[in-house]
Amino acid sequence: MTISEFLKDVPDYTEFLTVEELDASTRALHEKFPQDTEVFTIGQTREGRDLLCLKLGDGKKNALMFGCPHPNEPIGTMMLEYFCRHAMENPEFLKELDYTWYIVKAWDADGLARNEKWLKGPFTVTHYAKNYYRPASKEQVDWTFPVEYKKLVFHDSLPETVAMMGLIDKIQPHIIYSLHNSGFGGVYWYVSDDVPGLYEPMRELVSSQQIPLHLGDPESPYLEELAPAVYKAEGIWQTYDYLEANGVENIEKVLGGTASDDYAGQRYGTFTMLTELPYFYSPKIVDLSLSERTKRSIALERLEKQASSNKELRDILARNKEHFSKKNVYVSAVMDFTKSEHVDAEREDVQTNAKYESLAKESEVFDNLLVSDVYTLLSYGMLVRAFEEDQLTDVCEEDYTLSKKLFEERAQRLEKELDYHPIPIKKLVTLQLGCGLMMAQEMKDRD
Repeated sequence: MTISEFLKDVPDYTEFLTVEELDASTRALHEKFPQDTEVFTIGQTREGRDLLCLKLGDGKKNALMFGCPHPNEPIGTMMLEYFCRHAMENPEFLKELDYTWYIVKAWDADGLARNEKWLKGPFTVTHYAKNYYRPASKEQVDWTFPVEYKKLVFHDSLPETVAMMGLIDKIQPHIIYSLHNSGFGGVYWYVSDDVPGLYEPMRELVSSQQIPLHLGDPESPYLEELAPAVYKAEGIWQTYDYLEANGVENIEKVLGGTASDDYAGQRYGTFTMLTELPYFYSPKIVDLSLSERTKRSIALERLEKQASSNKELRDILARNKEHFSKKNVYVSAVMDFTKSEHVDAEREDVQTNAKYESLAKESEVFDNLLVSDVYTLLSYGMLVRAFEEDQLTDVCEEDYTLSKKLFEERAQRLEKELDYHPIPIKKLVTLQLGCGLMMAQEMKDRD
C-alpha cells in the first residue's frame, strides 16, 4: 500500500475531539484489537488526568508521535485518530513501515480541556480567540525539559514533561513526529537535521491539498532556513544566543527549559520533524507582489503595536493583581506573552539588520499588520478568561467590562479586514499525516 492509498480514506471531519473522547477512542481501539495494540499510562497531568500511550506495530525501530504539545493545536489529535484506526485496519501497511509506534494523542491534556469550547466550532477567529488557551512558556509541557546553558539552568520539569521524558528514555525513539499547528499562514516544517530528499515530496503534497506554503520570514528571526519553508529546529540555547546578541540582560530569568527534539536528539540521536499548518486561509497569504513599504517599516510598526498592546494588557492585570489567585493560568499566560524582552531584542535586530532594507511582499505586509493582530487578540481573550477563572466579574467589574470591550472591538475589526475562511480538517489531517509517513519512510534505513 502506498502513502497516497493510505491517505485516501481520511474522513471529512467537522470537529475536534475532547480529551475524554480521545481517551475513549484509544481504549475502544485496544478492545477491538487486543492482540495488536497495547495501552498504558506514562504518567498523570497536574490536574490528575492519566496520560495514555497507545502502542502499535512490532517494527525494528521505535517511533513516537504526540499531539497537543501546545493545547490549542489539536489537528494532530485527529491525525492520530485516523492513523491508529486505519493502521489496524491495514496491518500490511504498518508492517511495511517497520516501526513500533508509540502514540500519545493529547500530551497537554489539561490545556486541551481549556480549549474545548471552540473545538466543535464555529471555526471563526472570534470564537477561537474567545475560547483559546495556551500556557506560559514555563508551563508548557514541551518547553520544560532540563537544560544547562551559560547562565540558564532549568530542571523544574512539569509532571507531563517528566512522563514524556520517561517514555523517551525507555524507547529511545529513532524518530519523533511532534504535531503542531499555527493559526494563520502557510505550511512550513522544522527538522532536527537536514534531509534534502524529503522536502520536495512534502511540498508537492501541500500543493495537492491546495494549501499555501509559508514563504515569508520565519516565526523567529534567528531560525536557519534549510530550503523553502523548511527550518532547522534548535534548542532553547538558540533563543538565548539571539537575546544575548541583541542586548537582553538576565536572560536566565526570561527563559525556561528546552524541548523534546533537543532532549531526544542530544541523548539518543533522535530525528524530529514538525509540520506547522494553519486553521485559517486568506488569499492575501499568497500575494507575492511587492508593496511600497520596506520590511523594516512594517516590522517596526508591528513591534510598536505589540509594545502598546502589551502595556495595556499588563496595566489591566497590575490594577487587579491583588484579586487574582496565584494559580490563575490565564494571568501567567498573558504576563508571559507580553514580556518586553523579545520585542526589544527583535526591534534591535530590525533596526540594524540589512535584510530588512528590501521592499516587503504584500503577503509580508498582511502577516505583519493583520495576522500579528490575530495573535494579539488571543491575549485579550485570555485576559477576559482570567477574570472569569477567579469569578471576578463583579469584584473587578470595571476592568472586566473594559477587557471585554477591547476584545470585541479588535475582533470585529479583524473579522471585517481579514478576508479568510477555515481550512477543512480533512485537508489538514491528510497533509500532516502524509508528511509524517514520508518522513518515516525516508528515515527508516538511516542510522
